[in-house]
Amino acid sequence: MNTAEGAPPRTPATLARARRALRHGTAVVLPNPAPLTHVVTATTATAVNRAKHRPAGQPVALWAHHRDTLGTLTGLWDLAPRHRTTALRLLAEEHLTVLLPVRTPGALPSWLEPAVKDGWMLLFGARWQPLRPLLDGHPVLYVSSANITGNPPAADTAAALAMFPSTVPVLHLTDAEHPHPHTGTLVRRATTTVRVAPDGRLQLHRHGAQDHGHGSADDYLRHLHTRCTDSAGRQR
Repeated sequence: MNTAEGAPPRTPATLARARRALRHGTAVVLPNPAPLTHVVTATTATAVNRAKHRPAGQPVALWAHHRDTLGTLTGLWDLAPRHRTTALRLLAEEHLTVLLPVRTPGALPSWLEPAVKDGWMLLFGARWQPLRPLLDGHPVLYVSSANITGNPPAADTAAALAMFPSTVPVLHLTDAEHPHPHTGTLVRRATTTVRVAPDGRLQLHRHGAQDHGHGSADDYLRHLHTRCTDSAGRQR
């Protein structure tokens, strides 16, 4: 438990409190729309890792939510322009976590280094409308699934409050607890991770929420190819 026995129940954070916490370098747990689980984010990778009880230097994803940040990142990808367009669609439209090849690993901005390992950068792409007032003030944020190491990601506010200590604010947004009717009672999961090879080939790196309803990894990758490749974009 994260509260002492007999202490009043812990309450979730407001948007204003979450904003203050991020401004002061504190990790914050944020909700996502179904079928995604919550995430933990901060302005430093160290804060994210400490909130998850992981080694401070462990690589984390960079939250690719800000236009200026994306503008810098696209120039660092070892991808042809048409494949960069695919990567942007995977992030912005599919809300995936994406591994992308780095063009020149030794010439990266320092703020990107925590999200790069073995020549690949890890990016998280969801940009949920209710979170924009919070996210837009922080062009550089690091992010990971909202879980203490060894536990499943928090699927709702109550699970996050029970898992994280009071030093890590948990933002509650009512809409996140009431999925759109089309999602029904779909079980929440962490995001699917897809790797984009330098030649544009898509590879499933980690199963998650987005690929769960597809029959196989190949089925899901064909689905993404239809939706997100350059040729698909020209047909829209």
